[in-house]
Amino acid sequence: MQSRRVVVTGMGALTPVGNTVAEYWQGLLAGTSGAAPITRFDASKFKTRFACELKNFDVLNHIDRKEARRMDPYTHYGIVAASEAVVDSGIDSEGIDKDRVGVIWGSGVGGLKTFLDEISEFAKGDGTPRFSPFFIPMMISDIAAGYISIKYGFRGPNFAIASACATSTNAIADAYLYIQANHADIIVTGGSEACVNEAAVGGFNSMKAMSERNDDPTTASRPYDLDRDGFVLGEGAGCLILEELEHAKARGAKIYAELVGCGLSGDAYHITAPHPEGLGALNVMKNSLRFAGLKPEDIDYINTHGTSTPLGDPQEVKAIQHVFGEHAYKLNISSTKSMTGHLLGGAGAIEAIAAILAIKNDIIPPTINHFTDDPAIDHKLNFTFNQPQKRLVRAALSNTFGFGGHNAAAVFKKYEE
Repeated sequence: MQSRRVVVTGMGALTPVGNTVAEYWQGLLAGTSGAAPITRFDASKFKTRFACELKNFDVLNHIDRKEARRMDPYTHYGIVAASEAVVDSGIDSEGIDKDRVGVIWGSGVGGLKTFLDEISEFAKGDGTPRFSPFFIPMMISDIAAGYISIKYGFRGPNFAIASACATSTNAIADAYLYIQANHADIIVTGGSEACVNEAAVGGFNSMKAMSERNDDPTTASRPYDLDRDGFVLGEGAGCLILEELEHAKARGAKIYAELVGCGLSGDAYHITAPHPEGLGALNVMKNSLRFAGLKPEDIDYINTHGTSTPLGDPQEVKAIQHVFGEHAYKLNISSTKSMTGHLLGGAGAIEAIAAILAIKNDIIPPTINHFTDDPAIDHKLNFTFNQPQKRLVRAALSNTFGFGGHNAAAVFKKYEE
Protein backbone atom coordinates (compact mmCIF):
# COMPACT_ATOMS: atom_id res chain seq x y z
CA MET A 1 0.00 0.00 0.00
CA GLN A 2 1.34 3.39 -0.94
CA SER A 3 2.32 5.43 2.09
CA ARG A 4 -0.23 8.11 2.96
CA ARG A 5 1.33 11.35 4.20
CA VAL A 6 -0.24 12.95 7.28
CA VAL A 7 -0.40 16.70 7.92
CA VAL A 8 -1.73 18.97 10.65
CA THR A 9 -4.62 21.14 9.42
CA GLY A 10 -6.09 22.45 12.67
CA MET A 11 -5.17 23.02 16.31
CA GLY A 12 -6.88 23.90 19.57
CA ALA A 13 -5.46 24.62 23.02
CA LEU A 14 -6.80 25.34 26.49
CA THR A 15 -3.85 25.87 28.83
CA PRO A 16 -2.79 27.58 32.07
CA VAL A 17 -1.01 30.28 30.02
CA GLY A 18 -3.67 30.85 27.35
CA ASN A 19 -7.15 29.66 26.45
CA THR A 20 -6.63 29.50 22.66
CA VAL A 21 -3.71 28.47 20.47
CA ALA A 22 -2.79 32.12 19.82
CA GLU A 23 -2.92 33.02 23.53
CA TYR A 24 -0.98 29.88 24.46
CA TRP A 25 1.81 30.64 21.98
CA GLN A 26 1.96 34.26 23.14
CA GLY A 27 2.21 33.05 26.75
CA LEU A 28 5.06 30.68 25.91
CA LEU A 29 7.09 33.30 24.05
CA ALA A 30 6.55 35.76 26.91
CA GLY A 31 7.90 33.21 29.39
CA THR A 32 4.68 33.33 31.40
CA SER A 33 4.32 31.02 34.38
CA GLY A 34 0.86 29.55 34.87
CA ALA A 35 1.52 28.64 38.49
CA ALA A 36 -0.41 30.28 41.34
CA PRO A 37 -2.12 29.34 44.62
CA ILE A 38 -4.87 26.74 44.14
CA THR A 39 -8.40 28.13 43.89
CA ARG A 40 -10.28 24.88 43.12
CA PHE A 41 -10.37 23.82 46.79
CA ASP A 42 -8.94 24.73 50.20
CA ALA A 43 -5.36 23.48 49.90
CA SER A 44 -4.12 24.96 53.19
CA LYS A 45 -3.47 21.54 54.75
CA PHE A 46 -1.69 20.10 51.70
CA LYS A 47 2.08 19.98 51.23
CA THR A 48 1.63 21.60 47.82
CA ARG A 49 -0.77 24.54 47.76
CA PHE A 50 -0.33 25.76 44.18
CA ALA A 51 -0.88 24.52 40.63
CA CYS A 52 -1.15 25.68 37.03
CA GLU A 53 -4.90 26.18 36.80
CA LEU A 54 -6.82 27.54 33.83
CA LYS A 55 -7.41 31.30 34.05
CA ASN A 56 -10.60 33.20 33.17
CA PHE A 57 -12.28 30.06 31.89
CA ASP A 58 -16.05 29.63 32.16
CA VAL A 59 -17.36 26.42 30.62
CA LEU A 60 -20.79 28.01 30.21
CA ASN A 61 -19.32 30.25 27.51
CA HIS A 62 -18.86 27.06 25.48
CA ILE A 63 -21.36 24.42 26.63
CA ASP A 64 -25.01 24.63 27.68
CA ARG A 65 -25.46 24.57 31.48
CA LYS A 66 -27.62 21.42 31.55
CA GLU A 67 -25.22 19.52 29.31
CA ALA A 68 -22.14 20.78 31.15
CA ARG A 69 -23.49 19.45 34.46
CA ARG A 70 -23.45 15.97 32.96
CA MET A 71 -19.74 16.14 32.12
CA ASP A 72 -16.54 15.99 34.13
CA PRO A 73 -14.21 18.98 33.70
CA TYR A 74 -11.78 16.86 31.69
CA THR A 75 -14.53 16.45 29.09
CA HIS A 76 -15.30 20.18 29.18
CA TYR A 77 -11.66 20.92 28.41
CA GLY A 78 -11.50 18.36 25.61
CA ILE A 79 -14.62 19.65 23.89
CA VAL A 80 -13.40 23.26 24.05
CA ALA A 81 -9.96 22.46 22.58
CA ALA A 82 -11.49 20.21 19.93
CA SER A 83 -14.02 22.90 18.99
CA GLU A 84 -11.24 25.41 18.35
CA ALA A 85 -9.34 22.87 16.24
CA VAL A 86 -12.38 21.84 14.20
CA VAL A 87 -13.22 25.46 13.39
CA ASP A 88 -9.57 26.15 12.60
CA SER A 89 -9.45 23.24 10.16
CA GLY A 90 -12.84 23.76 8.52
CA ILE A 91 -13.71 20.05 8.66
CA ASP A 92 -17.22 20.60 10.01
CA SER A 93 -18.47 21.69 6.62
CA GLU A 94 -20.45 20.43 3.68
CA GLY A 95 -18.59 17.98 1.49
CA ILE A 96 -16.71 16.20 4.29
CA ASP A 97 -17.46 12.49 4.47
CA LYS A 98 -17.99 12.11 8.21
CA ASP A 99 -17.73 8.33 7.96
CA ARG A 100 -14.04 9.02 7.23
CA VAL A 101 -13.46 11.34 10.20
CA GLY A 102 -12.46 9.76 13.50
CA VAL A 103 -11.74 10.82 17.07
CA ILE A 104 -8.86 9.34 19.06
CA TRP A 105 -8.63 11.11 22.40
CA GLY A 106 -6.74 10.55 25.62
CA SER A 107 -6.79 11.23 29.34
CA GLY A 108 -4.34 9.80 31.81
CA VAL A 109 -6.87 9.81 34.64
CA GLY A 110 -10.30 10.65 33.24
CA GLY A 111 -13.10 11.94 35.46
CA LEU A 112 -11.29 12.02 38.78
CA LYS A 113 -13.29 14.97 40.15
CA THR A 114 -16.54 13.18 39.39
CA PHE A 115 -15.27 10.04 41.13
CA LEU A 116 -14.08 12.04 44.13
CA ASP A 117 -17.37 13.94 44.46
CA GLU A 118 -19.61 10.87 44.15
CA ILE A 119 -17.62 8.70 46.57
CA SER A 120 -17.31 11.57 49.07
CA GLU A 121 -21.10 12.03 49.08
CA PHE A 122 -21.63 8.30 49.51
CA ALA A 123 -19.17 8.20 52.43
CA LYS A 124 -21.10 10.95 54.21
CA GLY A 125 -24.36 9.01 54.06
CA ASP A 126 -25.84 6.00 55.83
CA GLY A 127 -24.67 3.50 53.23
CA THR A 128 -27.75 3.81 51.06
CA PRO A 129 -26.55 4.01 47.44
CA ARG A 130 -27.53 7.38 45.99
CA PHE A 131 -25.34 7.82 42.95
CA SER A 132 -25.95 10.06 39.97
CA PRO A 133 -27.14 8.18 36.87
CA PHE A 134 -24.41 10.12 35.08
CA PHE A 135 -21.65 9.00 37.48
CA ILE A 136 -20.21 6.30 35.23
CA PRO A 137 -20.53 8.16 31.89
CA MET A 138 -18.97 11.26 33.48
CA MET A 139 -16.06 9.34 34.98
CA ILE A 140 -14.89 7.00 32.23
CA SER A 141 -11.84 8.09 30.28
CA ASP A 142 -13.30 7.41 26.83
CA ILE A 143 -16.30 9.70 27.15
CA ALA A 144 -14.57 12.84 25.85
CA ALA A 145 -13.89 11.05 22.55
CA GLY A 146 -17.55 10.04 22.47
CA TYR A 147 -18.83 13.55 23.11
CA ILE A 148 -16.58 15.07 20.43
CA SER A 149 -17.76 12.56 17.84
CA ILE A 150 -21.42 13.07 18.81
CA LYS A 151 -21.13 16.86 18.62
CA TYR A 152 -19.88 16.79 15.03
CA GLY A 153 -21.26 13.50 13.74
CA PHE A 154 -17.81 12.05 13.11
CA ARG A 155 -18.39 8.33 12.52
CA GLY A 156 -14.86 7.09 11.85
CA PRO A 157 -12.62 5.27 14.37
CA ASN A 158 -13.52 6.41 17.87
CA PHE A 159 -11.72 5.40 21.05
CA ALA A 160 -9.57 6.55 23.96
CA ILE A 161 -5.97 6.08 24.97
CA ALA A 162 -4.51 5.94 28.48
CA SER A 163 -0.76 5.72 29.06
CA ALA A 164 -0.29 8.17 31.94
CA CYS A 165 1.75 11.21 30.90
CA ALA A 166 2.44 9.76 27.45
CA THR A 167 -1.29 9.52 26.72
CA SER A 168 -1.96 12.25 24.20
CA THR A 169 1.24 11.56 22.26
CA ASN A 170 0.09 7.94 22.08
CA ALA A 171 -3.26 9.20 20.78
CA ILE A 172 -1.49 11.26 18.12
CA ALA A 173 0.58 8.21 17.15
CA ASP A 174 -2.49 6.02 16.81
CA ALA A 175 -4.28 8.69 14.76
CA TYR A 176 -1.26 8.89 12.46
CA LEU A 177 -1.17 5.11 11.99
CA TYR A 178 -4.93 4.85 11.39
CA ILE A 179 -4.74 7.47 8.64
CA GLN A 180 -1.71 5.79 7.11
CA ALA A 181 -3.58 2.47 7.14
CA ASN A 182 -6.53 4.12 5.33
CA HIS A 183 -9.04 3.65 8.15
CA ALA A 184 -9.79 7.40 8.02
CA ASP A 185 -8.90 10.56 6.11
CA ILE A 186 -9.10 12.87 9.13
CA ILE A 187 -8.75 12.23 12.86
CA VAL A 188 -9.39 14.63 15.71
CA THR A 189 -6.78 13.75 18.31
CA GLY A 190 -5.22 14.99 21.52
CA GLY A 191 -5.89 14.82 25.22
CA SER A 192 -7.34 16.55 28.25
CA GLU A 193 -6.87 16.42 32.01
CA ALA A 194 -8.59 18.00 35.02
CA CYS A 195 -6.73 16.86 38.11
CA VAL A 196 -6.41 19.97 40.25
CA ASN A 197 -8.39 18.44 43.10
CA GLU A 198 -7.83 17.00 46.57
CA ALA A 199 -7.32 13.42 45.40
CA ALA A 200 -4.66 14.17 42.78
CA VAL A 201 -2.77 16.74 44.83
CA GLY A 202 -2.84 14.51 47.92
CA GLY A 203 -1.83 11.45 45.93
CA PHE A 204 1.09 13.09 44.16
CA ASN A 205 2.20 14.69 47.44
CA SER A 206 2.31 11.30 49.12
CA MET A 207 4.60 10.14 46.31
CA LYS A 208 6.82 13.22 46.82
CA ALA A 209 6.48 13.85 43.09
CA MET A 210 5.37 17.50 43.15
CA SER A 211 7.19 20.69 44.01
CA GLU A 212 6.47 22.12 47.46
CA ARG A 213 7.82 25.59 46.69
CA ASN A 214 4.74 27.28 48.16
CA ASP A 215 6.55 30.55 48.87
CA ASP A 216 7.24 31.14 45.16
CA PRO A 217 4.93 29.14 42.87
CA THR A 218 5.83 30.96 39.65
CA THR A 219 9.42 29.67 39.85
CA ALA A 220 8.55 26.19 41.15
CA SER A 221 8.70 24.40 37.78
CA ARG A 222 12.40 24.66 36.98
CA PRO A 223 13.51 21.86 34.64
CA TYR A 224 17.25 21.12 34.60
CA ASP A 225 17.91 23.51 37.50
CA LEU A 226 19.97 22.31 40.47
CA ASP A 227 17.20 23.19 42.93
CA ARG A 228 14.25 21.56 41.16
CA ASP A 229 12.05 19.67 43.61
CA GLY A 230 9.28 18.10 41.53
CA PHE A 231 6.69 18.87 38.91
CA VAL A 232 3.86 21.40 39.07
CA LEU A 233 0.38 20.06 38.35
CA GLY A 234 -1.41 21.60 35.36
CA GLU A 235 -4.78 21.22 33.66
CA GLY A 236 -6.31 21.78 30.24
CA ALA A 237 -6.34 20.21 26.79
CA GLY A 238 -4.74 20.21 23.36
CA CYS A 239 -6.13 19.05 20.02
CA LEU A 240 -4.65 18.38 16.58
CA ILE A 241 -6.56 17.74 13.38
CA LEU A 242 -4.52 15.17 11.46
CA GLU A 243 -5.39 14.70 7.82
CA GLU A 244 -4.20 12.71 4.84
CA LEU A 245 -2.23 15.08 2.60
CA GLU A 246 -4.11 14.63 -0.68
CA HIS A 247 -7.43 14.98 1.11
CA ALA A 248 -6.23 18.22 2.72
CA LYS A 249 -4.96 19.59 -0.59
CA ALA A 250 -8.17 18.70 -2.40
CA ARG A 251 -10.23 20.85 -0.04
CA GLY A 252 -7.69 23.69 0.07
CA ALA A 253 -6.85 23.28 3.75
CA LYS A 254 -4.04 25.24 5.35
CA ILE A 255 -1.19 23.02 6.51
CA TYR A 256 0.76 23.80 9.67
CA ALA A 257 3.31 20.99 9.44
CA GLU A 258 3.71 17.36 8.46
CA LEU A 259 3.70 14.56 11.04
CA VAL A 260 6.39 12.25 9.70
CA GLY A 261 6.75 9.66 12.43
CA CYS A 262 6.13 8.51 15.96
CA GLY A 263 8.08 6.38 18.38
CA LEU A 264 6.92 4.13 21.22
CA SER A 265 8.80 2.20 23.88
CA GLY A 266 8.58 0.78 27.39
CA ASP A 267 11.07 1.13 30.23
CA ALA A 268 10.23 -2.30 31.71
CA TYR A 269 11.90 -1.07 34.88
CA HIS A 270 9.70 0.55 37.58
CA ILE A 271 6.14 1.80 38.02
CA THR A 272 7.16 5.43 38.63
CA ALA A 273 10.95 5.86 38.37
CA PRO A 274 12.65 6.28 34.97
CA HIS A 275 15.23 3.76 33.82
CA PRO A 276 18.54 4.83 35.43
CA GLU A 277 20.28 4.92 32.05
CA GLY A 278 17.35 6.58 30.30
CA LEU A 279 16.88 3.44 28.19
CA GLY A 280 13.18 3.95 27.50
CA ALA A 281 13.71 7.57 26.50
CA LEU A 282 16.68 6.58 24.34
CA ASN A 283 14.67 3.90 22.54
CA VAL A 284 11.62 6.06 21.93
CA MET A 285 13.71 8.78 20.28
CA LYS A 286 15.63 6.25 18.15
CA ASN A 287 12.36 4.59 17.15
CA SER A 288 10.75 7.91 16.20
CA LEU A 289 13.68 8.92 14.00
CA ARG A 290 13.77 5.50 12.34
CA PHE A 291 10.02 5.61 11.68
CA ALA A 292 10.29 9.14 10.27
CA GLY A 293 13.24 8.22 8.06
CA LEU A 294 15.29 11.05 9.54
CA LYS A 295 18.83 11.28 10.85
CA PRO A 296 19.66 12.87 14.21
CA GLU A 297 21.12 15.91 12.44
CA ASP A 298 17.74 16.57 10.76
CA ILE A 299 16.20 17.57 14.11
CA ASP A 300 16.56 21.21 15.17
CA TYR A 301 14.39 21.28 18.30
CA ILE A 302 13.30 18.88 21.03
CA ASN A 303 10.36 19.75 23.25
CA THR A 304 11.42 17.57 26.14
CA HIS A 305 9.37 15.77 28.74
CA GLY A 306 11.35 17.89 31.23
CA THR A 307 9.07 17.68 34.26
CA SER A 308 11.44 19.31 36.80
CA THR A 309 11.91 16.13 38.82
CA PRO A 310 15.29 15.24 40.34
CA LEU A 311 15.49 11.82 38.61
CA GLY A 312 13.68 12.37 35.32
CA ASP A 313 15.49 15.40 33.91
CA PRO A 314 19.08 14.01 33.94
CA GLN A 315 17.99 10.69 32.42
CA GLU A 316 16.29 12.40 29.49
CA VAL A 317 19.37 14.54 28.88
CA LYS A 318 21.60 11.44 28.91
CA ALA A 319 19.30 9.79 26.38
CA ILE A 320 19.39 12.85 24.11
CA GLN A 321 23.17 12.89 24.21
CA HIS A 322 23.33 9.19 23.39
CA VAL A 323 20.91 9.41 20.44
CA PHE A 324 22.10 12.70 18.96
CA GLY A 325 25.83 12.58 19.74
CA GLU A 326 27.67 15.77 18.73
CA HIS A 327 24.52 17.11 17.10
CA ALA A 328 22.97 17.36 20.58
CA TYR A 329 25.06 20.53 21.03
CA LYS A 330 23.69 22.07 17.83
CA LEU A 331 19.97 21.68 18.49
CA ASN A 332 17.68 23.58 20.83
CA ILE A 333 16.02 21.90 23.78
CA SER A 334 13.26 23.34 25.92
CA SER A 335 10.67 22.25 28.45
CA THR A 336 7.46 24.24 28.14
CA LYS A 337 6.28 22.54 31.34
CA SER A 338 8.32 25.24 33.07
CA MET A 339 5.41 27.53 32.10
CA THR A 340 2.31 25.33 31.74
CA GLY A 341 3.05 22.86 34.48
CA HIS A 342 2.43 19.18 33.78
CA LEU A 343 -0.92 18.43 32.12
CA LEU A 344 -0.42 14.69 32.61
CA GLY A 345 -2.49 13.02 29.86
CA GLY A 346 -2.91 16.38 28.10
CA ALA A 347 0.80 17.23 28.09
CA GLY A 348 1.76 15.58 24.82
CA ALA A 349 -0.91 17.42 22.84
CA ILE A 350 -0.10 20.94 24.00
CA GLU A 351 3.62 20.24 23.67
CA ALA A 352 3.14 18.92 20.14
CA ILE A 353 1.40 22.23 19.37
CA ALA A 354 4.41 24.10 20.79
CA ALA A 355 6.73 22.06 18.54
CA ILE A 356 4.54 22.70 15.48
CA LEU A 357 4.43 26.44 16.15
CA ALA A 358 8.22 26.46 16.61
CA ILE A 359 8.48 24.96 13.11
CA LYS A 360 5.93 27.33 11.63
CA ASN A 361 7.45 30.47 13.18
CA ASP A 362 11.13 29.48 13.45
CA ILE A 363 11.16 30.42 17.13
CA ILE A 364 12.02 28.16 20.08
CA PRO A 365 9.92 28.72 23.22
CA PRO A 366 12.06 28.94 26.37
CA THR A 367 12.67 26.89 29.46
CA ILE A 368 12.01 29.46 32.18
CA ASN A 369 13.10 29.45 35.84
CA HIS A 370 16.73 28.52 35.35
CA PHE A 371 18.89 29.87 38.15
CA THR A 372 21.65 27.37 38.98
CA ASP A 373 23.39 24.78 36.80
CA ASP A 374 23.15 21.17 37.96
CA PRO A 375 26.55 19.40 37.79
CA ALA A 376 24.70 16.19 36.87
CA ILE A 377 23.46 17.80 33.63
CA ASP A 378 25.67 18.92 30.73
CA HIS A 379 24.86 22.62 30.49
CA LYS A 380 26.83 23.00 27.28
CA LEU A 381 23.60 21.85 25.66
CA ASN A 382 21.27 24.64 24.57
CA PHE A 383 18.27 24.43 26.91
CA THR A 384 16.89 27.76 25.62
CA PHE A 385 16.94 29.10 29.15
CA ASN A 386 14.69 32.02 30.08
CA GLN A 387 14.33 33.62 26.61
CA PRO A 388 12.93 32.37 23.28
CA GLN A 389 15.45 31.98 20.47
CA LYS A 390 15.01 32.49 16.75
CA ARG A 391 16.41 29.83 14.44
CA LEU A 392 15.44 27.79 11.42
CA VAL A 393 13.40 24.81 12.63
CA ARG A 394 13.13 22.20 9.90
CA ALA A 395 11.98 19.39 12.16
CA ALA A 396 11.08 19.00 15.84
CA LEU A 397 10.70 16.08 18.23
CA SER A 398 8.23 16.05 21.14
CA ASN A 399 8.92 13.63 24.03
CA THR A 400 6.48 12.31 26.64
CA PHE A 401 7.08 9.67 29.31
CA GLY A 402 4.56 8.20 31.75
CA PHE A 403 4.25 6.21 34.98
CA GLY A 404 4.45 2.53 34.17
CA GLY A 405 7.38 3.14 31.85
CA HIS A 406 5.29 4.29 28.88
CA ASN A 407 7.19 6.43 26.37
CA ALA A 408 5.90 8.14 23.24
CA ALA A 409 7.42 10.69 20.85
CA ALA A 410 6.23 12.47 17.71
CA VAL A 411 8.29 14.02 14.91
CA PHE A 412 6.99 17.00 12.94
CA LYS A 413 8.66 18.82 10.03
CA LYS A 414 8.04 21.74 7.74
CA TYR A 415 5.59 20.80 5.05
CA GLU A 416 7.05 20.55 1.56
CA GLU A 417 5.29 19.41 -1.60
